[in-house]
This record gives sequence, C-alpha cells and structure tokens, in this order.
Amino acid sequence: MNLQPSVEELAVKNRTAAANARRRPERLLALTTEEAVEQLDQALRAVGIILPSLGIDPVTGASEQPFPLVRLGCCNMTVAARLAAVLRKAAET
Repeated sequence: MNLQPSVEELAVKNRTAAANARRRPERLLALTTEEAVEQLDQALRAVGIILPSLGIDPVTGASEQPFPLVRLGCCNMTVAARLAAVLRKAAET
C-alpha cells in the first residue's frame, strides 16, 4: 500500500489551496485611501509593475467626499503590456 499522494492528488490540493488564498486575502479592505494606494502599489510591485503616478487624486482628496479617488496615472507601453499580461494570467486562475 502506497501512502504517498499521487501527482493528481497533489495538483488538486495545490489548486484548492491557491483558490482558498484568493478568497481569503489577509486584509480585504483598506481603512484609508492612503492604505488602499499602498496596498495597490505593493501588489503591483510584487508582480513587477510600477505605476509612477499612482496616488490619491488631489481634487477629491481635498474635498469633503468620503472616498477620494485613486489616481492610477500614466505609464509607458511596456508597463501597460505587462499589466495586461498579469491581469490575463490572474483571470485564467
């Protein structure tokens, strides 16, 4: 009797663990707009993407609106293509 899991069993276990990790992020919502920007920046940098203009929109950030907008800003075509590739890959999983 073989007590080692099969390759198929390991693959199912890994896919299940990955799916569960995506469903239970460490922290789903930021408490502030600054935290949301920081979380987005860290997530993008983790996959090799830097948005140089990422930040809080100064107009809505200075207003009395409860949720200022996050400005994603501009990027070059290489960064845009990399971002598209990362998003496509994430959509496949």
